[in-house]
Amino acid sequence: MTVTYGDGYQPALLGWCIEQHGRYYCQEWGFGLFFETKVAMDMAGFLRRLSSPRSHLLWARNDDQFLATLALDPGSAESGLLHLRWFITADGARGKGIGHHLMNTAISHATEEGAKGLFLNTFEGLDAAQQLYEKFGFRLINQHHDTTWGVEVKEQRFELRF
Repeated sequence: MTVTYGDGYQPALLGWCIEQHGRYYCQEWGFGLFFETKVAMDMAGFLRRLSSPRSHLLWARNDDQFLATLALDPGSAESGLLHLRWFITADGARGKGIGHHLMNTAISHATEEGAKGLFLNTFEGLDAAQQLYEKFGFRLINQHHDTTWGVEVKEQRFELRF
């Protein structure tokens, strides 16, 4: 499989990312309409400001389909940290180093652009993702039960400081 990587808007990428989040989190975690519409609204808002400094929508694709996304969102940055969002890899593309490549690219952009680090919000139980975050030096800062995702989960915040 030949993988192409890029940064920025691509036709149908918004729909693909929303669909991937909807499918995975509904099937695996019981999330539903609340979550899928939250992803759609938040990501659409992000894309409207994609041209602002330090905004990145990283993607991977092969010839006929998208394989993964990862965004850096300065619009929700705190204390110089960029918000890492919408990091998802298609089922058939997991375990092939695509997420690793996107994470390396995101960290390079953030450091080159003067960010103090990255943060992300996730929830307990996404073990493979957590292992990847920790491999890159992210640390679990706090966790608490919340319904931010539309169902109750133990929400976690990870940070990587440069």
